[in-house]
Amino acid sequence: MDLFEYAKSKTLDQESPLASRLRPTTLDEVVGQQHIIGKNTLLYRAIKADKLTSVIFYGPPGTGKTTLAKVIANTTSAEFTQINATVAGKKDMEAVVKEAQQNLGMYGKKTILFIDEIHRFNKGQQDYLLPFVEDGTIILIGATTENPYFEVNAALISRSIIFELKSLEISEVKELILRAVNDKTKGMGNYKARIDEDALDFLADMAGGDARNALNAIELGILTTPRSEDGLIHITLDVASQCIQKRVVRYDKNGDNHYDIISAFIKSMRGSDPDAAVYYLAKMLYAGEDVKFIARRIMILASEDIGNADPQALCVAVAAAQAVERVGMPESQIILSQAVTYMACAPKSNSAVNAIFAAMDSVKRTKTTVPPHLQDAHYGGHEKLGHGIGYKYAHDYPNHYVDQQYLPTEIQGEHFYELSEMGYEKKLKEYQTKIKSQS
Repeated sequence: MDLFEYAKSKTLDQESPLASRLRPTTLDEVVGQQHIIGKNTLLYRAIKADKLTSVIFYGPPGTGKTTLAKVIANTTSAEFTQINATVAGKKDMEAVVKEAQQNLGMYGKKTILFIDEIHRFNKGQQDYLLPFVEDGTIILIGATTENPYFEVNAALISRSIIFELKSLEISEVKELILRAVNDKTKGMGNYKARIDEDALDFLADMAGGDARNALNAIELGILTTPRSEDGLIHITLDVASQCIQKRVVRYDKNGDNHYDIISAFIKSMRGSDPDAAVYYLAKMLYAGEDVKFIARRIMILASEDIGNADPQALCVAVAAAQAVERVGMPESQIILSQAVTYMACAPKSNSAVNAIFAAMDSVKRTKTTVPPHLQDAHYGGHEKLGHGIGYKYAHDYPNHYVDQQYLPTEIQGEHFYELSEMGYEKKLKEYQTKIKSQS
């Protein structure tokens, strides 16, 4: 690197976004994801020992997928190459493979290929990589925000270890924000900024576990806020709310906060009060709550608190969740309002949730065996093992029902699902009673 290139690289470093400048260079600097990079975990040991095999990092934006790849780049003795699947084509991969083959053949040096947004590659592009991953020419690091089991070829999945990254905890986002404000080398410590406690809490919460989102907001706040008379840049709650482009619902001392609003929202739907439910929905939307988070809570309630009293409730909730992802705000508020008011007005039953909790408790307590007549009989020789012998095919009997043992003998007679008298469950209960009384 000549003097001009060096000066250019330093300028780029200084001008690059805060989130990029703050990226850790060692494992010890990484915040969060201790479930996969805590000391003595598989990934931690592999990186430290420089013995990494092909991996895929899967998780939401801003959780550290690229960061981990950069840490690996700084610690490995292998050649490290990076491409982005949104712009790279087959020629780019061919060039990487050719160089990797030369490095391995001439110098015995391995090549790590980091592919950001690997889910953007089509099947043909992913297939091209497969033989080179399999023979060790390339050690693959893929990063994706999409479920790799749906978006990445099964053959690549089988040759890689999947590591799921979680959204950062609020305390972890706070740590990164404070590092950004105070670090004079990589951060913005030289600007002499101070962040108020409530602003810190708000940014960490509203970032939604996305470190990049929080760091972009604090960088914007520091760069655009004039100095006060004391010579400091003060990041207040008002500044923070403007920078993250989410409006603040003022929290009072009586507990009118994020978690209380969510709780009241759910309890209002459960309590069949559509007015209260839609009010709390509006309050969350006004505060900038993630519509996908709201939709998830509605889907859970549809099964937990309505269940088979109105089986259509889950269909409405799932349809609403899919719709808000495709439509976006502000129109999503109408879709959510329809779903929320439906849930609030629907008949209620918690029989489904009680059933699974009771069944899970039984599974933990008792070791059981599937009754022989229910065991698989779709293979030659099952008769010798006694599998499937004596099974009664329900459709051969009146009402398509026949009385026979289904529960394991060890828990025969236990009941998990207790149908209520609410809504459609009442009809299901009547039907169950009818067919069993006529058998």
